[in-house]
Amino acid sequence: MWLAADAGQSNILGMIWPFVLMFAVFYFLLIRPQQKKQKQRSSMLNQLKKGDKISTIGGLHGTVVELSDDTVVLRVNDTTKMTFERSAINTIINSAPSATVDLEK
Repeated sequence: MWLAADAGQSNILGMIWPFVLMFAVFYFLLIRPQQKKQKQRSSMLNQLKKGDKISTIGGLHGTVVELSDDTVVLRVNDTTKMTFERSAINTIINSAPSATVDLEK
């Protein structure tokens, strides 16, 4: 009687292990890298500041003039300003120099 119960449990465990292994591979190859990319993108968008030169997902290049929580105003040339969603920013090309204090003076 004990042998039959042990055989049934090992059979169930033998059937579950491939699914556990597939889930682990799926997690480490697909889910985890995507979460890492999303975290890096969120960090990049939070570090955005006035004067940064950026590229949008549509390929438009411009300089950040104004920022709000979910929109960005870009200066494309001397006369043109365009408003975009913050999520439309693809990359920061050149970050604006931050104001530093010269302590040697």
